[in-house]
Amino acid sequence: MIKIYNTLTRKKELFTPINEGKVGMYVCGPTVYNYIHIGNARSTVAFDTIRRYFEYRGYQVDYISNFTDVDDKIIRVANELGVTAPEVADRFIQAFEEDTQALNVEPATLHPRVMDHMPDIISFIQTLVEKGYGYEANGDVYYRTRKFTSYGKLSDQSIDELEIGASQRTGEEQSQKEDPLDFALWKKAKNGEISWDSPWGKGRPGWHIECSVMATKHLGDTIDIHGGGQDLEFPHHENEIAQSEAKTGKKFANYWMHNGFVTIGEEDQKMSKSLGNFITVHELIQTVDPQVIRFFMATTQYRRPIRYSEMTMKEAATNLQRLRNTFDNVQFRLPTAIGHSEADAHLLVELDQIEQRFIEEMDDDFNSANGITVVYELAKWLNTYLEKSEVSAAVLEKGKALFTQWLSIFGILFTSVELLDEEIEQLIEERTQARKNRDFARSDEIRDLLKEKGILLDDTPQGTRWRREA
Repeated sequence: MIKIYNTLTRKKELFTPINEGKVGMYVCGPTVYNYIHIGNARSTVAFDTIRRYFEYRGYQVDYISNFTDVDDKIIRVANELGVTAPEVADRFIQAFEEDTQALNVEPATLHPRVMDHMPDIISFIQTLVEKGYGYEANGDVYYRTRKFTSYGKLSDQSIDELEIGASQRTGEEQSQKEDPLDFALWKKAKNGEISWDSPWGKGRPGWHIECSVMATKHLGDTIDIHGGGQDLEFPHHENEIAQSEAKTGKKFANYWMHNGFVTIGEEDQKMSKSLGNFITVHELIQTVDPQVIRFFMATTQYRRPIRYSEMTMKEAATNLQRLRNTFDNVQFRLPTAIGHSEADAHLLVELDQIEQRFIEEMDDDFNSANGITVVYELAKWLNTYLEKSEVSAAVLEKGKALFTQWLSIFGILFTSVELLDEEIEQLIEERTQARKNRDFARSDEIRDLLKEKGILLDDTPQGTRWRREA
């Protein structure tokens, strides 16, 4: 049974879906004004891995992740480039799709955009105003935070603690609020900004309202899971709860999940655009295998921070190559495997036991670090078995099925080894003949030549196997 650490209750809870066999999950997506950096990608990869595991366990997942396509940053970039805000958004939505596809992230069931939901947003705000939770001030609309008596429950902060920080803010916007804690639902348009007509005049939505609207519109008033990065816990997700529950009178989300940061540098700083210490996925995939990047991020438990460095990326590449070698070894032996025998029963039971350990680890709040350890255990088991003079097709087929299924949860897809080009095939054949003739000098010469071409050879009792250098 799957257990989830719920940020709202600060404990692990048994997952019970609203509708049996189905999961409704909303994950906050990017503000599309630039390429995503690997810190942004952490959230995308983490929740894609969680989604894949739910599907592995037999759930049907309705996965919604939005694009914030109207925002101060988008407007600023549009002005700098001399284009419209929608053009900026379209450009970086396409970039997001290309970069995440490279990381083998499955597209969401739906990627709603703010600009496509403007009537829904205005209607939502109107309801909050009618209920006394929202008020208009000079064309802006604000949320009365104190009216929502459980404000602060997600981030575990009291209203008094929050008031101290809010009271230190200054500026025109603060002066027109009834209370320093109040936040914007609708923002009055400035000269030259993109805007929409509303009962309060031309303007555009505040940031927090969009996710409340799109989550409830596409998943219902109460959703199973709401996810995002730790930095969204307050104020974004706190404000989503206040808005949504004030409007519907129902619990907004049953489980709140927040992924850890990607850190960088000796001081383990959070990677962010504001600190200028980020590396975009767009840049990194030019020099690093995207599968290595995916493996690096997917195999740490989602709530834990990940330290990015050249060393940790090299470790990920080495570990991934170990798994690739196991896959190739299985592929190499399958054509020579014998049929099922009575002796296979014990081995199949061992595979069942390994599978159960994998499920136990992943059921425990999607602990991918422990889950990948079981994958390594399976790889070791398979490699040991492959050294036998005879191997069973039934055992290998089951082992391969588990191995590929589990790797796919982490977003890793190995394909069958490709054929060598004619030159290399001839060299391997020539080397095999040279070894038969005990011409070891020529055999070594060919091995060295193949190594220069990135082909490594392993001489085993079952024949020569090859693999590409990592």
